Amino acid sequence: MIPRGRSIRPAMAVAFAMAVAVAACEKPQFEPPDRAARIAAADEIFSMALFDSIAWPSDSIRALEGNVVYSTYCRNCHGALGRGETDYDARRGLEVPSLVAPAWQYAEARDSVLHRVFVGHVQGMPTWGVAGISPREMDAVTHYLMDVLRPEVAAMPAGDGG
Repeated sequence: MIPRGRSIRPAMAVAFAMAVAVAACEKPQFEPPDRAARIAAADEIFSMALFDSIAWPSDSIRALEGNVVYSTYCRNCHGALGRGETDYDARRGLEVPSLVAPAWQYAEARDSVLHRVFVGHVQGMPTWGVAGISPREMDAVTHYLMDVLRPEVAAMPAGDGG
């Protein structure tokens, strides 16, 4: 029995604090999936059909939205002009490709750019398709990349990646 005039609350508070302290010392139970597993999961849900119903009032609005997305999500690694080799990359030991180099492997394929933005890759690019960028934003940033940062791609005849 608790003596009259005394409360059990201080004892409960101490017991709760001790339980929290013990729990804080234990190894967390949640283990996030490794990069390769996240990329594989993103690749599994990727579909070009995600982009089928996207329409824009004009290419200039699409490019403007793409610039906003690029500045928000891509600029730290790829730089303002898409050339890579930023201070951000250097501090983290990342090897980020230039998006405007003539030999860039995705230079002629919008579908491949959309896929890469959605899925990411193990060298460090985030899996934006599951990390919060919408298909509309991916479409806009791909347009910005291909038609503003890489205008020579926009000038290519249809069927040649333009």
